[in-house]
Amino acid sequence: MTDILRTWYRRHFSDPQAVILALVLVTGFGLVYAFGDMLAPVLAAIVIAYLLEGIVCALERRGVHRALAVVLVFLVFVLAVLFVLLGIVPRLSIQLTQLVHHLPEMLAKGRAMLLEIPQKYPGFVTDAQLRGLVDSVQAELARLGQRVLSYSVASLMGVVTLLVYLILVPLLVFFFLKDKERLLAWVADYLPEDRALTRQVWQEVNEQIGNYVRGKVWEIILVGGVTYLTFRLMGLQYAVLLGTLVGFSVVVPYIGAAVVTVPVALVAFFQWGLGRDFAWVMLAYLVIQALDGNVLVPLLFSEVVNLHPVAIIVAILLFGGLWGFWGVFFAIPLATLVKAVLRAWPRQDPEASPSPPGG
Repeated sequence: MTDILRTWYRRHFSDPQAVILALVLVTGFGLVYAFGDMLAPVLAAIVIAYLLEGIVCALERRGVHRALAVVLVFLVFVLAVLFVLLGIVPRLSIQLTQLVHHLPEMLAKGRAMLLEIPQKYPGFVTDAQLRGLVDSVQAELARLGQRVLSYSVASLMGVVTLLVYLILVPLLVFFFLKDKERLLAWVADYLPEDRALTRQVWQEVNEQIGNYVRGKVWEIILVGGVTYLTFRLMGLQYAVLLGTLVGFSVVVPYIGAAVVTVPVALVAFFQWGLGRDFAWVMLAYLVIQALDGNVLVPLLFSEVVNLHPVAIIVAILLFGGLWGFWGVFFAIPLATLVKAVLRAWPRQDPEASPSPPGG
């Protein structure tokens, strides 16, 4: 067993560059895992600055001085945040409140329709079985309501935290953009000088991560916006809430679209029943999902490294379990990082002897 471990170590860690790369990766993942909650504003600001850096560089290529480009991009970012906070969030809150208010009525309607099934299809399910199912669902909803109530009672601290984030994150974004070179040079001073392999992996992954994150943000905005406009024109209730859910569902490939189909179908069903309007809404939703998967995703992510669906799902489960929403959001870039590291990792045959000089 000792010989096997020694052979494995010599093959994968005989190159000092591999050891340096391993130390950098372990240190980075360890810091995020151990201090992720405390450094959440910093991590969020780094992500936002990373997104905005592409726009700043585009302005620089057009001849705009970096300082002016940073100010312009930061002002646009602040205006976008204000639009979300003052324009979208209040409407989301109103529609969520309306949904909670109408939920008992919707549940009563659904209960009445379910209890009609034994009469229409007596051989399919008995009345006692259906009543037991309905009672268990109502009990689960009651417990869910209690949890929501307890969360709302304790939400004052969450509001205070949100206000702190709304001040800290924009400030951090501005300084990350303004002092990018100084901050990167400061970090580089603490890294080993002989880090060619680490630099190679970062250069390979950097473009992939940038393309993915920017593409994913655009996908959220476009899919959510188109869904909202479609549902609004078709007269579906809670269009803002459902459009937001559909937009953020693209964060989780494959699974998100399937999960969000349930609230869309339920809202349409309780509003119109199984009629023509319900069918049109579901058809429109399926068309949006098809256009997203077959047109929008290939356009936005044409330069992102392709990963097998199994690798994507495993990455979502693993990194989502470690870091929650951000782990899910960055699951594909992190999987791409792992793939790049495995491909670039130096491997040396432990049985091979070094070549003589000049040989």
